[in-house]
Amino acid sequence: MGFDFSKMSVLMIEDTAPMRQLLDSVLHTLGFGRIDSVGTAEEGLALFKEKNHDIIISDWHMEPMDGIQLTNEVRKGRKSPNRMVPIILITGYSSWSKVEEARDAGATEYLVKPFRAADLAKRIAHVITKPRDFIRCDAYFGPDRRRKKDFNYRGPFRRSTDEQQDEAAI
Repeated sequence: MGFDFSKMSVLMIEDTAPMRQLLDSVLHTLGFGRIDSVGTAEEGLALFKEKNHDIIISDWHMEPMDGIQLTNEVRKGRKSPNRMVPIILITGYSSWSKVEEARDAGATEYLVKPFRAADLAKRIAHVITKPRDFIRCDAYFGPDRRRKKDFNYRGPFRRSTDEQQDEAAI
C-alpha cells in the first residue's frame, strides 16, 4: 500500500472481543504507531477527549451508546478535541438507509461486515489521501456528503459557492 502509519494514532471501538482482536491485528499489520482499543463508545469518547486520535474506527451496534451517537458527540460535542477527525463506521448493516444514516450523522467512511483487511486499509488510505471538505449548517456538521463534483450538473444549486463555480465554468 505504501503508507507510513507509524506516526499516526487510531482509536478502535468494538464491543465484540474477537472482532476487536482481529481489527487490532490488522491495524498492527498496517503499522500504526499507536492503537487504542476499547469495548464501549463511552470509553472511546473519553479516550478520544484525552488523546485526540488521528482516526476513529467504530462499530455501529453497541450499547448503551452506539456508533451513530458516538459520531454525533465527536462532530457536535462542545468538548470534542477534533470535530473533523475521520470516522470509519463498521457494521453489519448494508441497507442504503443505514448508509445514509451514517453519512448524515457525519461518518467519513462506512464498512460492512464481513470485510477483508484490504477493505479496511483502503478506507483508511482514502480518508488520508482524499479528505473531503467539512460542511457546517444548522442541521449538519461533517464531511461533504458529495463524493465527487459533477461539472456537467445544471440543476438547482443550494450553495452560493456552487453558483460561483457554475458561472466560472461558463
